[in-house]
Order: sequence, then C-alpha cells, then structure tokens
Amino acid sequence: MNNFWSYWYFHIPNFILAAVMYTLMGRLLLGLFVPESWDNYIWRFFKAVTDPFLRIVRTITPSILTQPVVIVFSVLWLMALRVGYLALLINFGIAPMASQGG
Repeated sequence: MNNFWSYWYFHIPNFILAAVMYTLMGRLLLGLFVPESWDNYIWRFFKAVTDPFLRIVRTITPSILTQPVVIVFSVLWLMALRVGYLALLINFGIAPMASQGG
C-alpha cells in the first residue's frame, strides 16, 4: 500500500484510463445484444461514462465508420495513452519500477 501513495501520479491516472477502457469494452460487448436506445440503468451508465471519449474519437475518425468501430478505436487510443504516459514517466525517471528482489 505504501508504494501506491509513493507513485500516486502514475497509479491514479492509469486506473482511470483503464476503467474507461474496460467500460468501453463492456459497452461494445453489451451493444451486441441490446439496442442503442435501451433504457436500462447499466446501459445508461456505460453511455454516460463513455460518450465523452467517443465524441473526442469521433472527431478524429472518418465519419464512414460505424459506432462499434469507433469504440474499438477508442479502446486502442486509451491503450496507447496509457503506454505513452508510462513512457513519459520512464523518460523523466519517475516511473514505478519492478522490484529487483528474487
């Protein structure tokens, strides 16, 4: 637990990005079985969390792509953002490293 607070600047943004990424995956999978206009509270939660990210990705993707493809691209962009953030921290020498113990 002590390592978490020592590297909070890595863990908290990484956790938020991962949570949104997995919520996007859940929306994609659930969207295969339910209509877009479904009024269930779980579906509304998925849409409320993921719609801001989908709007951002929708502005940089071609308009010919369907919504499921935009969701896949959103997941890929979030994965790239997480890796890029880790690379940035490694570059500055402040990233958490695996222990050298055996």
